[in-house]
Amino acid sequence: MAKKSRTKTRTETAPGEVGPRQPCPCGSGKRYKACHGAPGGGQVFVKRPFEGLASECDIVALRELVPAATAPLPLQGEYADRAVRLNTLLPGAAPAMVRDSGEVWLGLQVQHGFGDVSRDLAAVLLEALAAEPGAGAVGITDDPGAGPRLQDLLADEPLAITVHDGFDYWVSDMEESDELKAALEQAEGAAAPTARLTEVEAAYWTRMGAKEHLRWVMPAPEDQLLTALARLHVAGKDVIVPEARLVGMFRAHGLLAPVWDLPVGTGPEPLEEAASTFKAALDEALADESELTPEERSARSGLANRQVTIR
Repeated sequence: MAKKSRTKTRTETAPGEVGPRQPCPCGSGKRYKACHGAPGGGQVFVKRPFEGLASECDIVALRELVPAATAPLPLQGEYADRAVRLNTLLPGAAPAMVRDSGEVWLGLQVQHGFGDVSRDLAAVLLEALAAEPGAGAVGITDDPGAGPRLQDLLADEPLAITVHDGFDYWVSDMEESDELKAALEQAEGAAAPTARLTEVEAAYWTRMGAKEHLRWVMPAPEDQLLTALARLHVAGKDVIVPEARLVGMFRAHGLLAPVWDLPVGTGPEPLEEAASTFKAALDEALADESELTPEERSARSGLANRQVTIR
């Protein structure tokens, strides 16, 4: 009798899917099969929850990379006349707040573990819209289940984003209290100087300690973007500004955010024209369908190994 083969049949994973033994993209630290991929136990995980929104890349940046920023949130349908403001972070990391004026503040930097961040945020927003003026903090503690997502509630227009030096906007319309003062002081310590570039979408300069970086959330699919960046690297076109260096990239909510180390003292202003020039070169590389050279394949492999998943 022939011996049974000990070779296990591998299950192929389609591009964009998460393998059962891979880390769960939700950031729990567990394998996917033990978290959102658990049979009958996990929720369906939406890898790219903000896809289809006009400011998808900026929303990802504000949720994961930018300390202090706000934007009016334009709604559609029955809520089109409601005043809503999107915030990177709210006092106490509240999911939402209803001000005395009835204006709703929606926070992005909160932890929702129900599988679809867009649905979670929409559920919080609907709770806040239904609350009385002055209700204060609003949130959800249980899986909201099926229902509207941000894509269903937001008007189809880009966000007008304002990056702040700190969190003074929290108390601009409120009487100061010891509680608010303590929350403000705690948050201010984590607010690294940040500026949003105006010539390209979702690119943010920041200074962290003595180092400066450019972090740029890009909408191209991961495989295509890695290939294009590899072409630019081999051609010496990925430098942005002299002495800058592409050091890696974050992966968040289905998108990649390349990160450049910048020479100290660069600041955001010199990056504007440089980023526009780079984007033109990147668009050309994205449209190139020719086979990669051995050098480009090696560069692509190196880039793929310098990714950090943050969501």
